[in-house]
Amino acid sequence: MAKTKELSKDVRDKIVDLHKAGMGYKTIAKQLGEKVTTVGAIIRKWKKHKRTVNLPLPGAPCKFSPRGVAMIMRTVRNQPRTTLEDLVNDLKAAGTIVTKKTIGNTLRREGLKSCSARKVLLLKKAHIRARLKFANEHLNDSEEIWVKVLWSDETKIELFGINSTRRVWRRRNAAYDPKNTIPTVKHGGENIMLWGCFSAKGTGQLHRIKGTMDGAMYRQILGENLLPSARALKMGLGWVFQHDNDPKHTAKATKEWLKKKHIKGPGVA
Repeated sequence: MAKTKELSKDVRDKIVDLHKAGMGYKTIAKQLGEKVTTVGAIIRKWKKHKRTVNLPLPGAPCKFSPRGVAMIMRTVRNQPRTTLEDLVNDLKAAGTIVTKKTIGNTLRREGLKSCSARKVLLLKKAHIRARLKFANEHLNDSEEIWVKVLWSDETKIELFGINSTRRVWRRRNAAYDPKNTIPTVKHGGENIMLWGCFSAKGTGQLHRIKGTMDGAMYRQILGENLLPSARALKMGLGWVFQHDNDPKHTAKATKEWLKKKHIKGPGVA
């Protein structure tokens, strides 16, 4: 429904004057060409508040102009990790003085919320292409196929690292947008290297890697942990081993070892 045109103060005052003179709602409406409901509303407001102009809206007036809102929205859209203090300073430089609370409330009204930034592995473009290729190739695989897959990988865990939390302003379901994440790399501080495996049925054995990983050590880890994990997880017949694509780990000798153990995997017939 379209919004009706607001009556001027003169027309409102005229309605009240005619009411004081003893005229009824319908007569006033007919004489001024207005709706009876409009005349009644103005007269009731006058009786209750002794005024005909609109009452002021409750609450403090908005401290933000539409331009100011657009400015901070543009800032957090380009740099989601911008802090409230940064926005306060930006607005102050533009001539608008507001508090961090006011800015936070404004961003939430615009559909944003402050969330802890997700930490994701820093990937090179080649890694991204390889992962996308793998996903597209197996996009239509059934659940029964994935239940038969036993996954493995290695990871380096920092024992004394920087664990500070960074926050981002983002919309719902945008947690893994690259702008809203913090890339991480495996380096720095005391750390341990671990090998592990898992499937849809649960987690397998966890093995601590000591020294430098090479093909021989990798095959030894598989021999001590892979088959026991598959048996413990009750993988059954025809399960598939899916490990990472590090050339050292997918060397010919490793593929031959997998073939000898009758284990299906990348590059293994």
